[in-house]
Amino acid sequence: MPLAAVRSAAARRALARARTVCARRGARLTENREAVLRILLSSRKPVSAYEIVDRFDWRGRRRAPAQIYRAVQFLVGLGLAHRLPSRGTYFACLRGDRDCPQTYLVCESCDGIAELPAAALLRSMRKTATAAGFEFHTGSLEISGLCADCRKARTGA
Repeated sequence: MPLAAVRSAAARRALARARTVCARRGARLTENREAVLRILLSSRKPVSAYEIVDRFDWRGRRRAPAQIYRAVQFLVGLGLAHRLPSRGTYFACLRGDRDCPQTYLVCESCDGIAELPAAALLRSMRKTATAAGFEFHTGSLEISGLCADCRKARTGA
């Protein structure tokens, strides 16, 4: 199956999940919030808020970056999107909602990202933090390296 078809199917599932999550939590997935989510879903890599502002269809209205920031914060708050703190960028969550493990594999070459199912790793981090007297609330782990495609391109295989 072509990558575009896989992306499209994943995007449809993510949009349906977003609607379900919002309905379950009594939150509104407004037209603007959905448009921001669609921008995140269509991107091959994490994007900055400025890039979202540039891609947003303002329909002749004056650009309002604050509106984009509010939409992104809404999506992050519900776990429908994630923020990569080291890069100040955002990407759509394809795995779950706000309780999914926040561990990411970030390709240094193409800027691609994958969410890593790492609940056991996060439990270990929480246990270690607690043993050090630290009250662990939430966290994320970014692992930088090369994705399979970039490794193949580099080695010529």
